[in-house]
Amino acid sequence: MREGYQGTGPGAITPDGCAVELYARLPVGSEPDIVAAAVPAGAHILELGCGVGRVTHPLLRRGFTVTAVDESPQMLQRVRGARTICSPIEQLDLGETFDVVMLASFLVHAGDAEVRRGLLRTCARHVAQDGCVLIQREGADYHTDLPRERVDPSGFTVRILSAEPVGDGVDSVRAEYVFPDATWTQTFLSRPLTGEQFEEALEEAGLQTDRCLTDDGTWVRAVRRQGS
Repeated sequence: MREGYQGTGPGAITPDGCAVELYARLPVGSEPDIVAAAVPAGAHILELGCGVGRVTHPLLRRGFTVTAVDESPQMLQRVRGARTICSPIEQLDLGETFDVVMLASFLVHAGDAEVRRGLLRTCARHVAQDGCVLIQREGADYHTDLPRERVDPSGFTVRILSAEPVGDGVDSVRAEYVFPDATWTQTFLSRPLTGEQFEEALEEAGLQTDRCLTDDGTWVRAVRRQGS
């Protein structure tokens, strides 16, 4: 397990506390629509942190080519129809570039600042000169007004139970997913980023924001900085 990360519940748990069986159950949200509206049809997408393919599979059905990366072999066993690569994202160097690089699941908020730098360097290293990077970031209230819960129409409840400061601007976040027949928890480290801090992190990696893709600003399209 990565330090500060843990998970409980049935089945395999990945190094960042994610439960494979849980993610196999979670429904896909708006991510495929957001991606499809922001990139050219048929683009080759490098999906960083693909998990069990919850987003991968809808993207494939829409005609995109996907190279799916995850550090968990148990997650990758669930992915069908995509080229898969088992590797920590921050260490990835494929020697090739892609039309689109996608960094979802709030990974840009990694508690370890050096890991975050590695994630964004991987994005910059693999995006084509005229390509783009799609990044999902936390909403402004993600660490406040807790606990809170959401009941999904498919029949499970997700709760963000707490976000406790552990130093250096990092919170330990605890989440719970309750299904009729099973419960999973995940504890992970998350570093909230102001808009200015987010832009500074992109700039350090040779990227810059092109535009926001959602009204709440949680999805951003970034491109290479001129001269990078």
